Amino acid sequence: MAIDLSAILNFAVKEKSSDVHLKAGLPPILRIYGALVPIKNHPRLAPDEVAECALSLMNDVQQDTFKTNHQVDIAHSVPGLGRFRVNVFQQRGAVGIVLRVIPMQIQSFEELHLPPVVEKLSSEMRGLILVTGITGSGKSTTLATMLDYINNNRSCNIVSVEDPIEFLHRDKKSIINQREIGVDTNNFSDALRGALRQDPDVIMVGEMRDMETIEIAMTAAETGHLVLSTLHTIDAMETINRIVSVFPPYQQKQVRIQLAGIIKGIVSQRLLATQDGKGRVPAVEVLVSTGFVRECIEDKEKTKEIKAAIEKGYTTYGMQTFDQSLMNLMNQGFITYEDALLQSSNPDDFALKVSGVSGTDDAEWTGGGGE
Repeated sequence: MAIDLSAILNFAVKEKSSDVHLKAGLPPILRIYGALVPIKNHPRLAPDEVAECALSLMNDVQQDTFKTNHQVDIAHSVPGLGRFRVNVFQQRGAVGIVLRVIPMQIQSFEELHLPPVVEKLSSEMRGLILVTGITGSGKSTTLATMLDYINNNRSCNIVSVEDPIEFLHRDKKSIINQREIGVDTNNFSDALRGALRQDPDVIMVGEMRDMETIEIAMTAAETGHLVLSTLHTIDAMETINRIVSVFPPYQQKQVRIQLAGIIKGIVSQRLLATQDGKGRVPAVEVLVSTGFVRECIEDKEKTKEIKAAIEKGYTTYGMQTFDQSLMNLMNQGFITYEDALLQSSNPDDFALKVSGVSGTDDAEWTGGGGE
């Protein structure tokens, strides 16, 4: 019996799932607000059913890629329902499928509960803006909102390179060309080189995966374009170190100088369940480029001071650390004190700040309440 994928996806969207897992021996499993929940009364899936379902999602090129690499990223659309980012993979010789639900509507910064400084960053005309976080932390959603903001407010040419294309953008004030790896182009670096010859104002790179892609993206930001991209790093400091460490040691000093010159902001995210259990909300660390931040990036010894620079830049520049963001979410009633404490970078320090005891270095921190 074939899997009724359409029915499963309809149910998943109705239940506000973020992901759907199809694994042999189990019923379909949904991720709802961070928790894994099996679909009740659904029969367990047989290995050949999952394999057959996977093949039906792929074209010939993607099937060849899967045969060679034992995994493939693809996009799947269901008319009237939405789009899904799909990863098909092999485990213990059987085929597995994970589908990420991509919302039909691109949400605003306010709907995503992102701090106002993220909107301000989207108004930059040139330079590099990075959105970072672990898998499933909402990076693609934030990037889509930033692109949509540019599309609504600027007349420019936007080129995106994605693997696969997730949110579909229509031309508004801007024209936007979306290229998919494996369909419209072979890889990120080739597509980026091509993008530089397509008269772009804004370039969105789905992910900076290797040295070549990072190098071209940095050059594009240096030559007057606005470049947006993502990295799988947990905060601003790790992001700087990760980019620099991709290059050989003899190049690293130069890369630090180059990076300090082009970086406009780093937005790092973690998704937390809301206290009513009916949604998720992002805790967001935001780094904005200032004179001192540029010094911290250039000087290897000073990079560890980035967190303090973010904390002190709360009032003046709208920057915020994760702990300041958590405090804000807690004060607004989105999350509980217990969850905030659990997610905080420094629980002891966080507990002291909640009880009103200030540290010696946080004169600039308003406690995240913005008073």
